[in-house]
This record gives sequence, C-alpha cells and structure tokens, in this order.
Amino acid sequence: MSIECADLGFYALYMLGSLLLAGSRSTLVRRAVSGFPPTRKVVGRFVAGEDVPDVISATRRLTDARLAVTIDHLGEETRDADAAAHTAKAYVTLLGALGPLGLGDRAEVSVKLSAVGQALGASGDRIALDHAREICAAAQAAGTTVTLDMEDHTTVDSTLAILRDLRADFPATGVALQSYLFRTEADCRDLAVEGSRVRLVKGAYAEPASVAHKDKTEVDKAYVRCLRTLMAGKGYPMVGTHDDRLIAITELLADRLGRPRDSYEYQMLYGIRSDKQQALAGAGGRVRVYVPYGGDWYGYFMRRLAERPANLAFFLRSLTSK
Repeated sequence: MSIECADLGFYALYMLGSLLLAGSRSTLVRRAVSGFPPTRKVVGRFVAGEDVPDVISATRRLTDARLAVTIDHLGEETRDADAAAHTAKAYVTLLGALGPLGLGDRAEVSVKLSAVGQALGASGDRIALDHAREICAAAQAAGTTVTLDMEDHTTVDSTLAILRDLRADFPATGVALQSYLFRTEADCRDLAVEGSRVRLVKGAYAEPASVAHKDKTEVDKAYVRCLRTLMAGKGYPMVGTHDDRLIAITELLADRLGRPRDSYEYQMLYGIRSDKQQALAGAGGRVRVYVPYGGDWYGYFMRRLAERPANLAFFLRSLTSK
C-alpha cells in the first residue's frame, strides 16, 4: 500500500513536533531557538508582547470584539525565591492595570504555580500558596478571578491541594485539568460541584505512558468522557479546545442537559483559530482567549508548535519567507 506525499508530510510534522515537545525543557534547544532571529517574528502570533501595556492593548482589542480573556504572565519552573516573588508582583501590577478598565471577569488571569514557587523544594507548596493568595486578593480587588494552570503530572496533587486552600477564601478560583492523564476522569468527578470552575484541555507536556494516554484517539475519547462529567455537574465548565468535533459535542451535551449558553464557555489560545473564536461569540457563545505575555516565552511557544502540525507548518514557512 502506498503512502501519499501529504501523509508523509504530516508524519514528518508530527515527528518534528514530538522532538520540539521533548526539547521544550532543553537548555541547548532553548538557546538555539531563542537566538534564531526569525523566531521572534513568529512568536508575536502566539504571545501578546512582553510588558503590561502590550497585553492591555491586546485585551482591549479582544474584549471590544465581544471576547473574554485570561492572561498568563509567562514563566514556569522557577528555582529562585526572588524570581517567584517577582512573578507574583508582576501579576499584582497587571491586575492593578486591569481594574480601571471595568471588565470584571471578562479579563481574568491564569497562573502557573511553578512560576510562583511550587518547584522550590520542601517549602515550595507554601511559597506558591502564599503568592497565589496575593494574586487572588489582587484579582478580587480588580473584580475578577484566577485560574490555576496545570503543568506536568508531578504537579497535579500539589496544584489541587493549593486550589482547595485558595477556594476557602476565593471560591471562584478555577483550575485546568488535562484529559490525557489517566487520573483526570476521577478529578473531573471530584470537581464537578457547585461553584467550581474547571478548564478542560487535552494536555501539552511530554508524559510517560504509565500516567497518560499516548494515542490521539484515546486522548480525544478521554476528553469527551471528562467533558460529559463536567457538563452534567453543577460547576462551570471551561472547554479548552480548537477541535470542531469537540465543540459540536459540547453543544450537543449542553442541549441534552438543558445548559444555558452562559453556564459554560469555550477557551482558545491567542493567535489560533481567531475566525472560530469570532464565529462562536457571534452565535451567542461565551469565548475566552488565553493571552500570554512576557519575556519568558520559550516553553509556551515550543508547546504551541509541538501540539498542532498547523502551528509548526506556520513556523517553518515563516523561517523561509522574506
């Protein structure tokens, strides 16, 4: 049986994407990619600048287009206490700038706990919790809230424990869950409760086969099972996908379960499928764009390239264009 050239091209992109994902934590690859001049041009598609005025400008543009946003100050796996404190301060500064815009929860923030101290050894959880409390308090003062990003499988228990502590004082705090992890179906059941906000994504970290589905079809099936649990629950599902099939399934579940359009939302990445974002919002859906900003863009950028062949193809074309 012959293999079409298109299939070979897709397979090549898939393999290169896997290598990029593996290299997202490589110091050598970081230096090579970050130091390559054309890379910066491409990064601008996925990252809304490096400072607060940049991301405020992007926020205004998106909210004027009837989209909501969740803003991520880029950075992760901080191994220095001063750097963790600096990241927390950056969020407080950002939220201070968001407050006067009067957007309320149309402009929230997303926080990676590893960026605010989670990775700092035995005291990491306490440090991350303290900084997260500071960020949540600033968000509350700005009339909005926080969603905790989920990172690799080694951080899940810690992240969910910190979430429980935060929700005691800041009950609207949300969290992301990743369908490719075997444990996530149980986590969805635990979190499908009144007042809970859960962003469901497929997952974009290189995980071992012992803890995560590796086959794309199995990841998608797990996503649907998790989605069904969240949509049938009493919480607020945040459906993180660009997949038309999963969007259609979400609409079907909402119809069957009698969920109004304002009881769940879609979340999509900045710079990816902007046309679909506008179409969903135009049809009355709630759509929130995940907007990253900051100088530490490498890990985020590499995962965006690795997870979708279209992103990687865009990158490769950009490197060869004038």
